[in-house]
Amino acid sequence: MAKKNVLIIGAAGRDFHNFNTYYRDNEDYNVVAFTAAQIPDIDGRKYPAELAGSLYPAGIPIYAQDDLEKLIKELDVEDCIFSYSDVPYQVVMNIGAMVNAAGANFVLLGPGKTMIKSTKPVIAVGAVRTGCGKSQTSRRIIELLMEQGLKVVAIRHPMPYGDLVAQKVQRFATVEDLAKHKCTIEEMEEYEPHVVRGNVIYAGVDYEAIVRAAENDPDGCDVILWDGGNNDFPFYQPDLMVTVVDPHRPGHELSYYPGEATLRLADYVVINKMDSADAANIQIVRESIAKVNPNAVVVDGASPLTIDKPELVRGKKVLVVEDGPTLTHGEMKIGAGTVAAMKCGAGELVDPREFAVGKLAETFKIYPNIGTLLPAMGYGDQQIKDLEATIEKTPCDVVVIATPIDLNRIVKINKPTVKVGYDLQEIGTPDLSQAVNDFIQKKNLK
Repeated sequence: MAKKNVLIIGAAGRDFHNFNTYYRDNEDYNVVAFTAAQIPDIDGRKYPAELAGSLYPAGIPIYAQDDLEKLIKELDVEDCIFSYSDVPYQVVMNIGAMVNAAGANFVLLGPGKTMIKSTKPVIAVGAVRTGCGKSQTSRRIIELLMEQGLKVVAIRHPMPYGDLVAQKVQRFATVEDLAKHKCTIEEMEEYEPHVVRGNVIYAGVDYEAIVRAAENDPDGCDVILWDGGNNDFPFYQPDLMVTVVDPHRPGHELSYYPGEATLRLADYVVINKMDSADAANIQIVRESIAKVNPNAVVVDGASPLTIDKPELVRGKKVLVVEDGPTLTHGEMKIGAGTVAAMKCGAGELVDPREFAVGKLAETFKIYPNIGTLLPAMGYGDQQIKDLEATIEKTPCDVVVIATPIDLNRIVKINKPTVKVGYDLQEIGTPDLSQAVNDFIQKKNLK
């Protein structure tokens, strides 16, 4: 029987994982191409032969998603596998209609075909949108596990935007490892908060190889913590699934792919940011949880802010720099930096759009609804240079930095800066300590 020609529609993450787990050694299929979206400058590469396996000695080309219809016809594609996350249902089905009209099947692979089983107990943290607060939830769970004397190794959802062969398996135990692996700002924002707290985090491209390395980490491993990306469901079979929802975007938990799947998979659901959300929006989210996952335990949570130099903000012209993906495909209109600036009595929030240069200017054109915020885009060296130049050109008295890392370490900022931090704080009970204690007892970890 002839092999089916397959094209994987992705964004340098789930697409590679779907290939590795289902298609790489599957002789019934011939993966003719990947397409890339969401992340700048990741098309025009190849998925390398060293990672693609014996069926693909020349590797697999990666094209821009804009060429999808043409590729389906030119490459005689039978199945298109949609493989990226944090996408509204309308867009998913628009792409599905395009694929069908071009003559191919539109396919969504599920957890049963793509989740890997670990030899260690796994806690997975996911969310219904980018920017809900997965990272601080992961850190909170790790702290609770470490308090019980357990060795925790985190594995982060992929962000392989560089040399894919070199990024096959990455281990981060120190801040110096971030430079060694040539991390982008987006990667540093996810890895650095872990290593400064004393736990090891892995990431990369081949998540079978990654979990086997993590299970045998030289510093020891009792528990794997899956730190999800966007609103994707886990790459590993979880023993405990925690999903974070965001009352600042009520209703999104039931209208974005695959966030609703992540919500339906949850054992515990954390409603984050309740300290800054409207009561009516919190109720919408509660009703959504009850509708699709009534058996989930709901944890109420807040994201209290810490501001290191609030006196620099009062009455001043302020430029707020926020986490990039949260503002772009996450579609957040207000973040921790904006809330902090307003709480500190900023005189004016400066709009950076007319001062943006290079790839930052392109970002504002692609995402015109970002508003009076500057996304800390840093997927490559040029974006980092453009971020630095944009900050320098923007007329302001102070820069409020609300990224999870010390941006001053990466970008030269010639103005006073104020750093905003935020952690998860549970409100009342049930809480995550209950979830962790039940998990420890169930898995006989004490």
